[in-house]
Amino acid sequence: MNSPDRIEEVLWESLARMTREPCPPRLAEALEHAVFPGGGRVRPRLVVAVAEAIAGGVAEAPRAVALADAGAAAVEFLHCASLVHDDLPCFDDAEFRRGRPTVHTVFGESTAVLVGDALIVGAFQVLIGAATRDAAAVRMLALLGDAAGSPRGIAAGQAWEAEPSVDLVAYHDAKTASMFEAAVMMGALAAGAEPGPWRLVGRLLGEAYQLADDLADLSSSAEALGKPVRQDSRNDRPNAALHLGMNGARLRLRRTLESACEAVPECRGRARLLGLIEHVGLRLLTAAEAGPVVVESAAVA
Repeated sequence: MNSPDRIEEVLWESLARMTREPCPPRLAEALEHAVFPGGGRVRPRLVVAVAEAIAGGVAEAPRAVALADAGAAAVEFLHCASLVHDDLPCFDDAEFRRGRPTVHTVFGESTAVLVGDALIVGAFQVLIGAATRDAAAVRMLALLGDAAGSPRGIAAGQAWEAEPSVDLVAYHDAKTASMFEAAVMMGALAAGAEPGPWRLVGRLLGEAYQLADDLADLSSSAEALGKPVRQDSRNDRPNAALHLGMNGARLRLRRTLESACEAVPECRGRARLLGLIEHVGLRLLTAAEAGPVVVESAAVA
């Protein structure tokens, strides 16, 4: 199974190409700050894990693993870009992320905007480089584009926050589930499989991740999460735990994780992949079982 160290190595190599001379030194430093140290790297790990589950490891399928590595870097760059932009004063105005100051807090708002932009472009550059060696990367590029833009990607998800009336399902579908779908489907493409059967797995994992995040926003602490809490209530944003209630959201989380496991298509490494999903799911469930807090109002249209 893919290791965290391998993901970090791939990210370092990809970022090094973006920050070499003549990249402005301040931008290079801010880019590194945005990507390292990372969080759980769930999305890139899913890319590689799905590819390995279908095709095998490096010794058995070096082409698939190399293409999955490129997909993993692309997905994580796009995710990091979304965090940098999400933290900006015009959105959440968050002072810290992953347990340390946000990019705009350290480097200024204008540099943070450029960091997010550079990471989005960098995500596509990684796959364009892979496309010169493998045609499957072209289809991966299309998936990444869908997850990044509109009508149902990260940009659309962020845009829902500016709407006077927010559709909770559409908001979470675009802002979170789209990236998880892209991750598992890119892993399938890297292994030479059709990605369609994997879409539901990604959608359910994305829904579970968002449910856990919404629960944590209400029940956890900033110290535990490494980022500000009560953001949804403060910014009048939709939150599934506010909408369903804490216990309802926890039950929905458990059922969604179970459905995600059931949806995994048959493949040679299915058992090992389920092990990773269950490991991630256990972390989500553990965080979600934290004691509930009293909330004053629901930010749901």
